[in-house]
Amino acid sequence: MSQEKQSAQALAGFVAAKAGEYRVPGAAVGVLVGGRELYAAHGVTNLDNPAPVDEHTLFHLASVTKTFTGTALIRLAEEGRVDLDAPVRRYVPDLVLADESTAARITVGNLLNHTAGLDWNLIDADGDDDSLAGFVARLSRLATIAPPGTRASYSQAGYNLAGRVIENVTGMSYEKAVAALVLEPLGLTDTVFEIDEVMVRKFAVGHNPDADGVLRPARPWAAWRAGARGNNPGGGIVSSVADLLRWARFHLGEVDGVLSADALRRMRERTVEMRASTLGDGVGISWFLRGVDGVRTIGHGGSGNGQFAELLIVPERNFAVVSLSNVGPDGFRFNQDVVRWALEHHLGVVERDPQPIPHDEARAREVAGRYQGDAMFLDIATDGTGLTLEVGIKPEVRAASETEMPPDYPPAAIGFLPGDGDEYVLVEGGLQGQRGYFSRDESGTVVGIDLAGRLFVRA
Repeated sequence: MSQEKQSAQALAGFVAAKAGEYRVPGAAVGVLVGGRELYAAHGVTNLDNPAPVDEHTLFHLASVTKTFTGTALIRLAEEGRVDLDAPVRRYVPDLVLADESTAARITVGNLLNHTAGLDWNLIDADGDDDSLAGFVARLSRLATIAPPGTRASYSQAGYNLAGRVIENVTGMSYEKAVAALVLEPLGLTDTVFEIDEVMVRKFAVGHNPDADGVLRPARPWAAWRAGARGNNPGGGIVSSVADLLRWARFHLGEVDGVLSADALRRMRERTVEMRASTLGDGVGISWFLRGVDGVRTIGHGGSGNGQFAELLIVPERNFAVVSLSNVGPDGFRFNQDVVRWALEHHLGVVERDPQPIPHDEARAREVAGRYQGDAMFLDIATDGTGLTLEVGIKPEVRAASETEMPPDYPPAAIGFLPGDGDEYVLVEGGLQGQRGYFSRDESGTVVGIDLAGRLFVRA
């Protein structure tokens, strides 16, 4: 048996085993190693109307879209049509935010590395204009959480605003502009935005457990209702494992076109540090940078409604791995396990989980309470022997929604990490392995918590 066939069988065996462990209805995985592409597909697209998953099955990539938005803007910058250091208002002159000084100071570059100081996203059930222009027109309702350029906090709204920059500069819709600037030149024929384009191809449907633990198809299909274009730049793209490996080859410099080698390199350079984040230890331009066992990686993940995506690239080894799954919440853990296995199996790179210190009740009482962002809450509680964290959608947001929303994450144990006592790791549940930290004001009072790279302030 050839080495390539053995590698493919090993990948398929691991994917099948993990899919069974996490009850994943369907998954597609791709690995780029030694110039070869290996694929493994498992299960079905939809439990109610099943079709076999393969490397060309479409999945909603959610936030992996940000790498396409960033690449399109870098192409416009190389062409001299956008200055990353320029204020966003040069390109979106009608921008109004809750804080005028923030609106005047935000640069295009701040949007691309999550340092604009904008909260995660605008959840606006009352908005009657689903266009990107309509989304930006309502941004005055979004909280600002820090002065521009002072810290990284993951922002969907920031990338949606970046999409509006693309629209105004090109004179095209965001979707058509990204297709012309990036997708078509690279031959990414199965990477689309429009639901009409998805429907004529084989596509995966997300699944979430009901109150009895039975997996049900997720509605809406994406994380928001069809036709809502305002979130497309931050999370609307749909693609396949085969197209994503070609996307990885492009960012490794193996596919000519769109950007110069220097521009690709600059996208991978650290622009801001991140503290205690599972996303990485720094941000480039649309990529999260992370050191794993002595090697540098770039990557991005995405979570939709019952669908999860993960893309990791190791530039110095010309290696990439993609994992797509269609179940929530454990699709996240499935993807993480696949990525770790691929790194260890093919590169000998081992990612080790940080180990928490013994429970400290005094410290636990100091951080216990509710924290919130624009649409979500985090509840941290202690029973005297351990600390738990619950993540959910605000009840008022859920009640106002006209469509189903993903279920909340139940309380899961977290532990403090060695050091100053403000860093933590989740040790169980659907978000197991996620790291973060508590932030304090000048008096030392805990006033916020970072999870998944975004800030939640204490209620």
